[in-house]
Amino acid sequence: MVNTWNKPKLKLKKTRSEWLWDIVGYSVFIGAIIFLIYHWNALPAEVPAHYNAAGEVDRWGSKFELLLLPIIGVFLTLLMQWLERVPHIHNYPERLNHENAEAFYFISKKLVNQLKNICLILFSVILIESVSIALEKGNGLGIWFLPLAIGVPLIPIIIALIKQSKIK
Repeated sequence: MVNTWNKPKLKLKKTRSEWLWDIVGYSVFIGAIIFLIYHWNALPAEVPAHYNAAGEVDRWGSKFELLLLPIIGVFLTLLMQWLERVPHIHNYPERLNHENAEAFYFISKKLVNQLKNICLILFSVILIESVSIALEKGNGLGIWFLPLAIGVPLIPIIIALIKQSKIK
């Protein structure tokens, strides 16, 4: 078993794809926050606060509950940005060694970056749809949202696992 303290600590630069993911994720998230701020005064006292598996609103709450998504999104972003910078603390198979550490770190760092930005986009979709429903301009997330919210993050995870399995 490889101890975290014995793993090599490497500084890896962000790749172009990581920068692109960040630009898209942050832009969508900031856009959703601006959308919320713009419509804040027009929001009724009660807004969608929870959705069932079919994407239908099953609980209404205070419009202040809408602030939870941006707050959680910011916290998640800060945590995952930190995790991107310290790939040596991620979990790896026992075959990790000084020769293949950079390859493992690169894949793991990229995966964390993609998952961070996918979460930001998903939070943004929920926030925008909740505001739209509250303003009577939306009709719910729909039956497609839950399978997509589960399936889309699985794609980079599966790709990363396949790439890691090929590292010698």
